Amino acid sequence: MTAVTTKFKTFCNDILISPGTKSNVSYRYKRITKQLNADFWGSTSDTDHSLYVGSYGRDTAIHVSDIDMLMKLPVSYYHDYDKYQGNGQSALLQAVRTSLQKTYSTTHLKGDGQVVVVAFDDGIKFEILPCFLNKDNQSYTYPDTHNGGQWKVTNPRPEIKAIKDANEIWNYNLKRLCRMARAWKDHWSVPIGGLLIDTLAYNFLSQWSNRDKTYEYYDWMMRDFFLYLHNQSSTQQYWLAMGSGHHVYREGNFEYKALRCYNISLEAITFESNGHSWSASQKWKEIFGTKFSG
Repeated sequence: MTAVTTKFKTFCNDILISPGTKSNVSYRYKRITKQLNADFWGSTSDTDHSLYVGSYGRDTAIHVSDIDMLMKLPVSYYHDYDKYQGNGQSALLQAVRTSLQKTYSTTHLKGDGQVVVVAFDDGIKFEILPCFLNKDNQSYTYPDTHNGGQWKVTNPRPEIKAIKDANEIWNYNLKRLCRMARAWKDHWSVPIGGLLIDTLAYNFLSQWSNRDKTYEYYDWMMRDFFLYLHNQSSTQQYWLAMGSGHHVYREGNFEYKALRCYNISLEAITFESNGHSWSASQKWKEIFGTKFSG
């Protein structure tokens, strides 16, 4: 096993969400689902009608501070709230909030435009998006309370599937790249959202010739990914999400910091090739922070 393999395998394992944390998230997810199923579906299930979405749902997250979940409701509720004279969307969120008050203190609950937020004392919060399955049996209509209330459409399942399928085809490198990019984002305060990270990582690997290789190539993978990010057009305002084609908008300029880290990665690779493994690790730590312990 090469030094590069050992370093990046350790790093990728260290930034995984721990089994204990995942168990805690699952427990809360099921409590929320069970309460909403009881009130909106007359069901005792703690799994039906709900779906993890966002970075956690795509399995590319390295933090659990925000857990996004969809909660599908019977379409009859859509027709009821769509008839409201003023902002039925807000009334729908209030109904969901009222349901969750039976399980959680009102101090933990708030409405936030499109979601009901359940904020826990340990810093984890669930953002619950009530929605209705559309006739295509794939996309969902959800409420947006802004500007007097309107309905919008989201389509997360194809994005989740695209990431999952490509990750398996590409030797499980896609999700690891997405997570490593998040560690870089955190350490460098890069203005880029999770879905855009995943979209660009997907687009990069789809054309990278070593996408099916092992950890031994991860130094090259990060080098080439940073160059790929740098080469994105600074005037481009959105990209098309894998699977759904949803518009994913930029939050700011990430190209410059990508270039800086591309140059640092070149130094790391040069150090490693010259037998200076410790110095190479210090360079990777400049990129990823102390989470990189190699």
